[in-house]
Amino acid sequence: MFTQTQGVQQANKLTATPYEAQQNFAATLKDAIAQVNAQQIQSDTLTNKLINGGDVDLHEVMIASQKASITLNATMEVRNKVVEAYQEIMRMSV
Repeated sequence: MFTQTQGVQQANKLTATPYEAQQNFAATLKDAIAQVNAQQIQSDTLTNKLINGGDVDLHEVMIASQKASITLNATMEVRNKVVEAYQEIMRMSV
């Protein structure tokens, strides 16, 4: 059942202050970068295990390496688009 209190809480989430929006964006960005870092660390760990003769399959190492590569490349493309958008805004006349 949808109560009036739930409706007010959902409306408050949609009308966040600029400070709250900035904090939410920053937290989301930090989480995304942490996930990319975790992929890189996992890839490095599996690669080191393979090099040292640990109990790890080659295909697992290759999959982890490709996942890390794809997430890093996607992150870099998003960064490039954000920088381009910022530069475009800076070129706008007020």
